[in-house]
Amino acid sequence: MRTALVAYALASRSGRRFVMRVEDIDRVREGAAERQLADLAALGLTWQEPVLYQSKRTDAHAAALATLADAGRTYECYCSRRDIAAAPSAPHRPPGAYPGTCRNLDEATRAVERKRLAAAGRRPSIRLRAEVTHWTVNELLDGVAPEAPPDARREVCGSVDDLVLRRGDGVLAYNLVSVLDDAHQGVDQVCRGVDLLSSSPRQAYLAHLLGLPEVTYAHVPLVVNPSGVRLAKRDGAVTLEELRSCGWTGADVVRWCAQSLGLPAVTTAEDFVAECSPARLRSAGGPHIFAPPR
Repeated sequence: MRTALVAYALASRSGRRFVMRVEDIDRVREGAAERQLADLAALGLTWQEPVLYQSKRTDAHAAALATLADAGRTYECYCSRRDIAAAPSAPHRPPGAYPGTCRNLDEATRAVERKRLAAAGRRPSIRLRAEVTHWTVNELLDGVAPEAPPDARREVCGSVDDLVLRRGDGVLAYNLVSVLDDAHQGVDQVCRGVDLLSSSPRQAYLAHLLGLPEVTYAHVPLVVNPSGVRLAKRDGAVTLEELRSCGWTGADVVRWCAQSLGLPAVTTAEDFVAECSPARLRSAGGPHIFAPPR
């Protein structure tokens, strides 16, 4: 809810449209999307209609994957997560980066690996054959000096590996579908948690390969639990419905979100927009601890 408020404020202050997308191509819990949209509306957020449901664009997503494959930019991967974790990584790559195990296998080896996975009821994933190791993106918030102009940005250069485009279960990966749908919706500013900053160069590189427009990123400090771990449902009352059951109102949520970012204690989305300048956000620091009521 807090990141949505910030995204709404940044869009409103810069004269952008604020668009909504329901990312429902994987593990959808019935009614979850409707509840989340209702929660955001209850906080005073409005968006351009219609809401885009990602599952309605699967043909476009598959066509983009086929385009990359036809250009020789993909390959099958037979590794499990355990395989990747156990594989040695190059010294210049960050932890968790794919080491390229399956990148240059010959066709005979690929046939053996396909048969091995099939016997276990699995299928290969599809990875991007990246031609760079790093890519640079424009960042609006993280690391930009508070006194900089509102539209000031810094360049963030991050690692790029052979990211997954289609998982072994056949579901197309977030990295692919999100950049496709951003372009489809005309998104040119992506606001999200700072934990995804390291993913932005990979996604921007993928967008470049697909001929999609460049976007600017705004990464917001995280909300964490008292142990310093990213806030999750297991921490207690974190949804608007749960907070209401503990006596909170929508105004209380907006107030907490504002104060956690160093803004005045406003209680409406309109006042949040008025106070939520890039300069103030750059001074917010973070992460910010929230102890959910129980």
